[in-house]
Amino acid sequence: MEKKWWHKSVVYQIYPRSFMDSNQDGIGDLNGIIEKLDYLKLLGIDVIWLSPVYKSPNDDNGYDISDYCDIMEEFGTMEDMDRLISEANDKGIKIVMDLVVNHTSDEHPWFIESRKSKDNPYREYYVWRDPVQNAEPNGLQSVFSGSAWEFDEETGQYFLHLFSKRQPDLNWENPKVHEEVYNMMNFWLDKGIGGFRMDVIDLIGKLPDQEITGNGPKLHQYLQEMNAKTFGNHDVLTVGETWGATPEIAKLYSDPERNELSMVFQFEHISLDQQEGKEKWDLKPLNLLDLKAVFNKWQTQLDGKAWNSLFWNNHDLPRIVSRWGNDQEYRKESAKMLATILHLMQGTPYIYQGEEIGMTNVRFDKITDYDDIETRNMYHDRISKGYSHEEIMESIYTKGRDNARTPMQWSESEHGGFTSGTPWLSLNPNFKEINVAESIKDQSSIFHHYRKLIELRKQFPVIVYGSFDMLAEDDENVFAYSRELEDEKLLIVANFTSNKTTFQFTEQYEDATILLTNYEASGVQLDSINLRPYEAIVYKIKL
Repeated sequence: MEKKWWHKSVVYQIYPRSFMDSNQDGIGDLNGIIEKLDYLKLLGIDVIWLSPVYKSPNDDNGYDISDYCDIMEEFGTMEDMDRLISEANDKGIKIVMDLVVNHTSDEHPWFIESRKSKDNPYREYYVWRDPVQNAEPNGLQSVFSGSAWEFDEETGQYFLHLFSKRQPDLNWENPKVHEEVYNMMNFWLDKGIGGFRMDVIDLIGKLPDQEITGNGPKLHQYLQEMNAKTFGNHDVLTVGETWGATPEIAKLYSDPERNELSMVFQFEHISLDQQEGKEKWDLKPLNLLDLKAVFNKWQTQLDGKAWNSLFWNNHDLPRIVSRWGNDQEYRKESAKMLATILHLMQGTPYIYQGEEIGMTNVRFDKITDYDDIETRNMYHDRISKGYSHEEIMESIYTKGRDNARTPMQWSESEHGGFTSGTPWLSLNPNFKEINVAESIKDQSSIFHHYRKLIELRKQFPVIVYGSFDMLAEDDENVFAYSRELEDEKLLIVANFTSNKTTFQFTEQYEDATILLTNYEASGVQLDSINLRPYEAIVYKIKL
């Protein structure tokens, strides 16, 4: 596999609304991000994935775009955006834009025109269908609850929206849509961005009449055309959000020979605490053996053929330390352990803002304290189905998207140093103990552990290109694997539980040193180790 700059990069996702507010209106903005570039440089990342900052009425926090070539007023101006790209580039940090082309806002000029009449030139930019027996054209459901079809009185037809009804789906069967999208992508590439993260990109090949949404038959044809007309002409990173991907499907997207994407986000590991065949809100405990099997599959089946992305968190997912760690007595230890096992695998690691200081899930009392459209819709939907308030809130505390969206905790000052205004979403009350200022000061903090992991990736080619071998596959407490490249070998051993456990080595190693651990280092033992709660140790073995 040809070596690429993004193979050894570490990406940091910024949710701009919640990152840093420079003008004290309670909403994070582009100038706030510029203010914090030195912090990100200190952390060591070299790519920022920026969640959408385009002009938007904000029905779904910017994922409903009304103008792809303008900036949302509350985030700043295009001049601010140009400055962010330029100042980040000066610090060796590339900006990856969030590309949302499955749908637009209903306030986008294309849709405003499209709904005017059946013979409007923009009509075919969206998916319109006649009613069937005075009802929806078919049974397609919205991700945000209810039917995916919305009746429009003006022309007597339904339009498709796989998300909010304020997010009509673009019709990718229309070549004019392709042309418009590629012009917009080239507009951004010409500004010097470092690539695109592609929102629900597996849906653009949908065939709504056949109720096919993900992985439609023309999807890869569209992506190959997009590559040829836009980013394929630049040395950039592209990552697709592909909820239904298997390793076989992932290779279609990201085998370099196919000229599609650099990599995809796959979500198989993320669904492991969800009851089989149910919704994400229907919870079950994580089985570590399942988690290891999923990682093992993706690490080994993509090796040499396609590239992995590595992540625990994003703006749609709960905080990992609260989800699969222990955010109480072992918050630091478990956050470092989770970071260690992820960052030392093969693939490009993604850090979500606040993850590097161990920010936790939030527990607001009332549904009205939550902003997220998915959370609110689910709450009212389940109340109507007879679920209790307590039951629903437990699901929200575990899986709600606002867990990731509470403002960044910079200091112990009012509103965590995020703003001196009224924050758009309340902070997690624990900001006085968990914040950036405290983390930088404390040399044993989660933040400094992340810094070391990023440094190791840059220092050791074995982390970037080495083979992966899962160890102790049947151990229900320990996550262990080795990485090997030429004469370098790393051994990663981690206790995934809050109890002490013992790990037995099956091989004998003569010459080993500890590269990193999340406890005070003890001596090197390579026969049997007693692991403390959430202890993670990285050994370097001389071959």
